[in-house]
Amino acid sequence: MKKKEVLKVSNEENLRLIRFLYCDLAGVIRGKTVHGSQLDSKIYEGVGLTRAQNAVNLFEDLVAVDGMEPVGEVRIVPDAETFVVLPWLDRTGAMLSDLEEKDGSEWAGCTRSVLKRALASLDVQGIEMMSAFESEFYLAQPSENGPIPWMNGPCYSSSGMDRASEVTDRMVDNLTAQGIVVEQAINEYGPGQQEIAIKYGPALQSADRHLQFRDTIRGTAEVEFGLLASLAPKPFKDGIGSGAHLHFSLWDKEKKVNLLFNEEKPTQISAFGESFVAGILEHLPGLLALTCPSYVSFLRLQPHAWAGNTISWGYDNRECAVRVASPFKGREMQSINLELKACDGSANPYLALAGVILAGMDGVNRGLKAPMAAHRDPAFLSEEEKIACAIRPFPATQLEALAALEQDQVLTSGLGELMTRAYLATRRAENTKATQKGDEWARLETFSTF
Repeated sequence: MKKKEVLKVSNEENLRLIRFLYCDLAGVIRGKTVHGSQLDSKIYEGVGLTRAQNAVNLFEDLVAVDGMEPVGEVRIVPDAETFVVLPWLDRTGAMLSDLEEKDGSEWAGCTRSVLKRALASLDVQGIEMMSAFESEFYLAQPSENGPIPWMNGPCYSSSGMDRASEVTDRMVDNLTAQGIVVEQAINEYGPGQQEIAIKYGPALQSADRHLQFRDTIRGTAEVEFGLLASLAPKPFKDGIGSGAHLHFSLWDKEKKVNLLFNEEKPTQISAFGESFVAGILEHLPGLLALTCPSYVSFLRLQPHAWAGNTISWGYDNRECAVRVASPFKGREMQSINLELKACDGSANPYLALAGVILAGMDGVNRGLKAPMAAHRDPAFLSEEEKIACAIRPFPATQLEALAALEQDQVLTSGLGELMTRAYLATRRAENTKATQKGDEWARLETFSTF
């Protein structure tokens, strides 16, 4: 949709408020709201925002970051192609936005621009990324003692689907109303845990769609049903964790061919694919700081949790950090893809996708070779097999992952100097506070943030 079309729809729908949204370094969807009467100018010029806002961390603390002080402004400039009318609200629309300098140039603190730069580097090589985030989430009732899981049933059961259907059906309707294609909707393992999978698309669109998905799940639960929805990685101490598994494939733009496809062995990935996997594995310690970035993320990354807790890969191996998802018969070329299981709902999707591109393409450009694929849960491999598969442990904490990110020149170069400094400072401040307050405090504080 073009800007003139947005103005036309806004007038026809008599929209009262239009949100200019962006995702900050902490993975929080933030923004400002414009009255419909002001849209015809603000859609072009944007809305002012203090530079300091991107130095506000996950716990709403303003962290001292040089270059992100409360002096000077940037502009929240909406992308008209992301315009939607929000079906759970009255006369309200929204657009995802870039953060720009006042002269219209790119601001180094804009996370969406980090992904755009990574995609531009692919485009130069004639490559396009297709991707989707596969999100699990919990539904809960608020109570004086904290959130209580809402509805339950055996995993993937018709009874479990029935019990949550009043809410999940409405979520599916609200997603569909925004042009988001829903592929699956099921009840998951944990009490009150659900999963709704949406269709893949070009990487920038998939990141935008993921943010719209998050807003829709949370907004529908809260506004229409008085419930809480949590996409947090480990919202309940004794509950199953929730992922936002990142599925992706890379395509030759001219030939329209999936570069992961192995024509001689259609159920296995190509040499290109193995090099891409090798790049992800090499950079995974630092990459985790982008894909599993929160303090609570590391409460989920445990053995036998289907979250991946080792640097490993395998074919349809859900205990590995990187899974080769088996293709569908007759559509092998189109459907074979990689899944990064070590990704969760606290991640900024622009930074997560950019990190995957930077890491994977470093493997391709250097001709790295992947180790042997793990044929079972890495914890059950023999010592000889672990060596052959190059199994290594994850960073054990958020701080260890941040330290690995700081030392990773490929990832930090892609983020840029200001983004790297701000990211490390704000995340380390989060860790200090969460460590002082404790795991349960951190869980409750971020239960429905994402």
